[in-house]
Parts: sequence; C-alpha cells; structure tokens
Amino acid sequence: MPGGLKKADIGIGAFLLAAVLFFIIPIPSLLLDVMLAFNIALALAILFNSLFVQEVLDMSFFPTLLLFTTIYRISLNVSSTRLILTTGNPGNVVTTFGQFVGGSSLIVGAIIFVILLIIQFLVINKGSERVAEVTARFTLDAMPGKQMAIDADLNTGAITDEEAKQQRAKIQKESSFFGAMDGATKYVKGDAMAGLIITFINLIGGIITGVMGGTEIQEALNTYGLLTIGDGLVSQIPSLLISLSTGILVTKGSKEADFGTTLISQLFGVPKVLYIVGATLCLLGIVTPLSIVLFVPLGVVFIVVARKVEKDLGIEAIEEEVETAETEAEEIRKPENVVSLLSVDPIELEFGYGIIPLADVNQGGDLLDRVVMIRRQIALELGTVVPIIRLRDNIQLNPNQYIIKIKGVQVTEGEILFDHYMAMNPGYVEEEINGIPTFEPSFHLPAIWITESQRERAETLGYTVVDPPSIIATHLTEVVRSHISELLTRQDVQNLVDNLKETNPVLVDELIPKLLGLGEVQKVLQNMLKEDLSIRDLLTIFETLADHAATTRDTDVLTEYVRQALAPAISAKYFPANETTSVVTLDPKVEQDIMNSVKQTEQGAYLTLDPERSKAIISSVENEIAKLENIGKMPIIVTSPIVRLYFKKMTEDYFRDLIVVSYNEIESNVELQSVGMVTG
Repeated sequence: MPGGLKKADIGIGAFLLAAVLFFIIPIPSLLLDVMLAFNIALALAILFNSLFVQEVLDMSFFPTLLLFTTIYRISLNVSSTRLILTTGNPGNVVTTFGQFVGGSSLIVGAIIFVILLIIQFLVINKGSERVAEVTARFTLDAMPGKQMAIDADLNTGAITDEEAKQQRAKIQKESSFFGAMDGATKYVKGDAMAGLIITFINLIGGIITGVMGGTEIQEALNTYGLLTIGDGLVSQIPSLLISLSTGILVTKGSKEADFGTTLISQLFGVPKVLYIVGATLCLLGIVTPLSIVLFVPLGVVFIVVARKVEKDLGIEAIEEEVETAETEAEEIRKPENVVSLLSVDPIELEFGYGIIPLADVNQGGDLLDRVVMIRRQIALELGTVVPIIRLRDNIQLNPNQYIIKIKGVQVTEGEILFDHYMAMNPGYVEEEINGIPTFEPSFHLPAIWITESQRERAETLGYTVVDPPSIIATHLTEVVRSHISELLTRQDVQNLVDNLKETNPVLVDELIPKLLGLGEVQKVLQNMLKEDLSIRDLLTIFETLADHAATTRDTDVLTEYVRQALAPAISAKYFPANETTSVVTLDPKVEQDIMNSVKQTEQGAYLTLDPERSKAIISSVENEIAKLENIGKMPIIVTSPIVRLYFKKMTEDYFRDLIVVSYNEIESNVELQSVGMVTG
C-alpha cells in the first residue's frame, strides 16, 4: 500500500466518508436497507464486545467509536427522511419496522418509540453519564497514589523498570479513557435528542408533503406516520444497544474475570438465597390468589437449583482441600524446596514446653502482646522498626528454659520458674526473704525466686518483684536493643528514606544517591544505633549528611557530625535538666597520644597505640568507672570532639555500656562535675 496505508485504514476512511456523503447525496432504498442492516450488526457487535471484554482498556477507542457510530446513524436518518418525503418508499427495513415492530398501528408504534426514547434518555444515558463522570474524577484523583505505589514497588525490587513503565502507561491510558468517556456519553445523549426531533420533523413534513400531493390528511397521517415511526425505531434500537454498551463498559467492576460466569455465580451462587426465593414463590402461589400453576413450579425450580449449587460447592471444597494437600505434598517432595529452609529469622525466642502457657492466648498468656509492645517501644525510642520476632516452642530445651537467637545464632539464654516471682533487692532492703537464689538474666543482678504467697510481703519490704513474662520481655528487649544496629538492613533504610521522601523529596534527592549511597547511609545509622542513640529525627540526620558528604564519605566521620547536630537530644538523654551530672574526663596527654597513634587508610582509620600504653589507659578507665558506679551514676566519659570516635573504638570491647560523648555534643546550659580523669 502506498505510504503504508492499510486495509483497516481504508475501511475506516470509507465508513466516515459514506456518513458524510449520505448527508448530501440521495441513495436508493436498496442501499439504505444494506446500510441500516450493517448499522444494526455494528451495534450488536459493540454490545457483545462491551459485555465480554475483560478489561475496559481493551476497548480504549470506545469514545471515538461512539462518535463514529453516532454520525453514521444520523446520516442514515437523514437519508431515510429524504426517501420518505420524496418517494414514500424508504425501503424494506424502515417499512418492516413501522408495520411489524409498530404493530401496523401509528399509535402503538409511536408509544413504543417514545418508550424506547424514555428508557434510553432517562435511564441508561443518565446513569451512564453520571457513572462516567464519577469514574473519571476518581481515576484522576487516584493517579498520584498509584504512581507512588509503582515507585515503591520499583524501589523495593518487586517489579522491574520495564514493568514499572508498563504500569505507568496503563495508568495514563486509564485516565485518558475515562476522561474521554465522560465527554463521549454526551454524544449518545445528544443522539437520543436528535432522534426525537428528526422523527417529529419527519411526521410534520410527511403530512404536509402528502396533503400537498393531493392525499387525504388521514391517509397521509397513516402512511407517513408509520414510515416515520419505522425510521425512528430502526435508528433508535441500534442507538439503544450502543447506549447499553456504554453503560456496561463504565460500570464494569471485574477487570480480569469472565463477565458472564462471574455475574451468574454472584447472582445464583449462594444456596441460602435460592432456598429463600424458592420458598417465597411457593408461598405466594399457595397463600395468595396468584397462579399456583406458575409460582409453585418456579419456586420448586429455585429450590432444586439451590440443592445442586450446595452440592457443587461441597464437591468444590473437597476438591480444593485435596488439591491443596497434594500441592503441599508435591512442594515437600520437590528438591528445590530446601531453598525455603535457607532463610534465617532475624530474631527468635525459643522456649521449653513449661513456658508455653505464657505464650498461649487461650491459657491467659500475654507474651505475644508484650512482644508487640517491645517492637513499639523500641520504634518510639530509637526510631527504627524491629523485625518480626519469631516465637516457637522447642522440646529439646529444659521445660523452663528459653533462648534468644539473632540471625539464627544463640546470643543468650535464661530460665524461669513457672508460678513464681523474681524478687530483687534494690540495695536498701535490710530484712531478707526466703527463696531460691538466682540471677536476673538481663543485667545479671542477684535475685531470688519467691511464691505467690510471699509476693505481698516482699513488696512491702521494698523488693522489686516481677512476674515471669516480664522477665522474658525485659531480657528480650535488652538483647534486641544491643543488636538493633546489625538488624538494620538496607531495605529498612530504604523504607525510612521513602517515608522521609513524602515530606522532604528535595533533601532525599540531593543526598541519595548523588552524595551518598544507601549502604553508606545505613552505616551511619548503624553507628548511631550501636551507641543507643535514636535515629527518629531523620530529617536532621539527612540535613547534616547532605552538608558534609561533599567533603568526606568516611561514615565514621559523618557519624560524628550527625552526633554533634543531635546535641540537644544527646544532652536530654544523658544530662538531666536542673541537675549536676558527674562525669569523667580524659587527660589531654592521653588525648594527644591517641591522636598521634591514628593511622588513616583507604579502609578507614585505626589506632597503633603501644599495647602497654593501651593497657594502662583501659585500667585507668576501669578505676574511674568504678568511682561513678559506687555513687550510683552512669559511666560517662567526656572527651574532645576529635578524640571521641577513636577512644570509643578503643574501649567498646572492654566496657560495653560505657557512654563516651564529646564537648560538642553537650548543650551549653548543662552542668557537669568531673569526679575523675583517665590518665594511664
């Protein structure tokens, strides 16, 4: 074809050209019959396509199709009007519709025509127009949310770039389609109005033409009236079919299911409903004057269908159960099923059978609720989401024993006595109470197990008394807090980034990935969590990283900048307001020795301090910490900003709970009292 012209293009062009020519050129009645028959066939094709199409976008050109068929139908209306007024013979189709469909009666034909117009104009068109308008509005309103969902799936790796492009294109097509449908429904509405006006003009024009040609007014009214009604019916029936197609398309709820099957199953798929309908019909036939011959058999049919549907549902349920069992068995038999065993739970709490009642809700156990509260508490305090904590019983453990695993590796264990309470002396209780000596598992403090009957007396004496679920929950909380930094994954960081991006997109776009990669941001956040500092103020953290990432990408150095930016939070955490805090400082000579021993490499900085010197410093730290603990204070050492990072690395293996802060992380209004100095 020249210029790449296809047969389909020629067909569409000829269709539109014919519609235009029919307005101008008179056509014989035989050709009009062919065109009217084609119009009816086209309307039926559109109707059944709308009915059985699975997705509305499969008929994305429907609004254009409405315009084409409307103009074509009106052009046929004009041609038939011309034949009626000029020859009185518009052909077989128009004549048959007037005589057969209209019952060879002008009154009956007119009534049927008016009824069709009312149905089309007031019922179908009005409803379709409203549905199209609302659907277009909701589709446009939902676009930003759908776009964000696609971006989130793309960021998490749930979909590929190509799939994301396809989904975005689909959203654009949907918005364009429903927007066009909102306007296209006006074509159908206008078509109905035009049909009414053309029929009225035909009737008046026919009577005038007949009377002027010497025909009696009554005869002219019958002849031209029937032909006019036939013409109106032959154009309005296809118009009604296309209006119905429009309504079906804009109200289609299921996008993928088979429309007919879904509709039948929804209407006649509930046996209880069919039983009620059948019983009601039988009752109406027996009790009321309604025909018993009609209503009772119809009611029996509904009851029989209900029995069959109920039986089919039972068979389907059994087949589904068997199929599920077979599928599960097949999955177990598959060699690749071993892959599912390779995944490791981030946090696991395993316990012996004696502790099961604490975790069983049916036996009054609230351990599951406490685990939920642990995750909530840590999220509020540290600003990070704790992974799902897996609880499971283990018959290989002692009945009252429990163990806690991090990434499949046991990190600690404990043992409780069911129906007992743990009593701990806070330090000022003088009178002792009898019990079974033990140690509190979280902080390894001395304690005793007491019975329910001893609980009230122990509390009166001043003991701290806790129940077994609280012991396990506290122990689990401390373990999670101490390992939360290693539990923070890149995916967790991506989720935090996505959350911040909703309110601060400019900041996130500037920082990631232009200045820092996701892994580098993860490392900074892990450094913060490792020292029990909250990352909840993610906005300040990202602002600080964006300010300094251009000069250094050393995550340890960036962490120090972030800590200094979070000075108010650090001060509030360790230095109470209106209270003098006792701390230990670092000898300037020690600081100088540490800085002189720092060696910078591509992999990061490390200390090359003499072992004897290191040992002396650690020994001095131990002595100074003991002084603070003896007066009941937290072990806090204050250093200069440049030394803090290296001193913390030097001491973290020896003193896990030691708090090391720099002067730049302390607010100016904080009152400090030095009770010692690390010398070495």
